[in-house]
Amino acid sequence: MKAAVMSLGSKSSLLTIEAMKKYFDSVENINLKQLDVRLGDNELEVLYNGRQLDKFNCIYAKGSFRFAPLLRSVTTAFYEKCYLPIKPNAFTMGHDKLLTHLALQYYKIPMPDTYVVSSIGAARNILGQMKYPIVLKFPHGTQGKGVMMADSFGSASSMMDALESLRVPFLIQEYIETEGVDLRAFVIGDKVVAAVKRTAIKGEKRANIHAGATGEPMNLDAATKRIAVMTSKSIGAEICAVDMLESATGPMVIEANVSPGLQGITRITGINIADKIAEFLFAKSKEFREQTGDEEAEKMFSSLGIKHTDKETHAQQIITNIDFRGDRILLPKIISSLAKLQEHDEVVIKAEKGSIKIERM
Repeated sequence: MKAAVMSLGSKSSLLTIEAMKKYFDSVENINLKQLDVRLGDNELEVLYNGRQLDKFNCIYAKGSFRFAPLLRSVTTAFYEKCYLPIKPNAFTMGHDKLLTHLALQYYKIPMPDTYVVSSIGAARNILGQMKYPIVLKFPHGTQGKGVMMADSFGSASSMMDALESLRVPFLIQEYIETEGVDLRAFVIGDKVVAAVKRTAIKGEKRANIHAGATGEPMNLDAATKRIAVMTSKSIGAEICAVDMLESATGPMVIEANVSPGLQGITRITGINIADKIAEFLFAKSKEFREQTGDEEAEKMFSSLGIKHTDKETHAQQIITNIDFRGDRILLPKIISSLAKLQEHDEVVIKAEKGSIKIERM
């Protein structure tokens, strides 16, 4: 099977590509900056260095929020053609804190109280009703960037003046006191495969490893794991890092990252997350290929008057001409669909005059 990783070439992406080579027949490293998507009357066309991309069984796309529109466009083009661990809309949802919180709200996933304001005047009214400190967030940003703390109405008001001049949207969020500690759960499919407790450096509230935070392995309870998996599903991602705070009422989700780094959590936990991603991608790609193959075969069976129950319980006879390609015989697609033979299956071929029999070993 063929796979591709579309990314900006980060260390995490390269680790994943190397791990995938153990499972897939080929893995292509595709640079997001060299991709173009052409929209028109026909279907979306994805070009790489000016040439149309090959077909793949799996595409794992990831990148920063700046590339969210491109990532959504590319994955939309391939959505029904191969397995994608991250749905197209996840790139706009996962890279936008407001859209993420709206998804959490819809699925009733616990999170800190968050306010979306229409104007600076409305924001000041909210500030007068809140307990301090509070958190101010830009909708976009990663690794803790775009997150500010205000410990009083005065400091928050000063930040409002700066935000007003920038003319950018922002969120006001309740502050949960954790002494600079948060949890990161790494979700693959319906499981949390690794988790760490991160502690911010002294004087810093953001517990990001990139910002100098320290980490230690963490065994999450079943309820916290369930919240992490639900968060991942709520934004349409099967590979996702979920950041949570431990509050008095239980874990609260503060962010979901659809392009998480691997080095920090791998080093801290000792778990080869790149390999777990690769193994998961291979299994899901194989499952996708079998399902889509069955759907295509179903259409062919129907056109020939073959019922679904017939093809599962009885051998079928198809009358056709032999298609010789040089010294080879090309089998009709419906035959390979009936036999459910895969590209690298080992087979025994028995031949005699007027008869050929192929069986999987």
